[in-house]
Amino acid sequence: MRLSMITAIALYSLVITGCKEQTNAQTDKQATAAKVQSIFPKGEKGSSEYFTGNAYTNGLVPADSTYATLVGNVYFEPGARSNWHRHPAGQILIITDGVGYYQIKGQARQTMRKGDVIQCPPNTVHWHGASSDTGLQQLYIIPNTEKGIVEWMEPVTDEEYSN
Repeated sequence: MRLSMITAIALYSLVITGCKEQTNAQTDKQATAAKVQSIFPKGEKGSSEYFTGNAYTNGLVPADSTYATLVGNVYFEPGARSNWHRHPAGQILIITDGVGYYQIKGQARQTMRKGDVIQCPPNTVHWHGASSDTGLQQLYIIPNTEKGIVEWMEPVTDEEYSN
């Protein structure tokens, strides 16, 4: 009888340890997945002259005469956003993670999510940034840089951001 009790305790310990190892493996997979979602380094903190809250920019393809295209990544912490601005040749946003908003002046604010592609037409005044409770990571593409890159305007007010 004593041997059966020891055997039962040993089996119970193995089951508990196995479950713990499986849980740790699942946690490790989740942590790895979280790291993979951030495709590019966070970058440099954006200027408070152009952003409300914490936004980080990372240039990927500099503007030059060969490609005439500027490409970069921006990470917006929750609640962070750009000022109103426009691009002479337009802008394309590819949302790679998170949830955020964009708005064209005079139109309703739109929600952006991972996988969305947003086309901002040339010379169209707009802003974009993270939602109030979730960060946002986006690629930006500015074509035909020979026409100019960006014209920054006033900050987006809390009222404009919330509507």
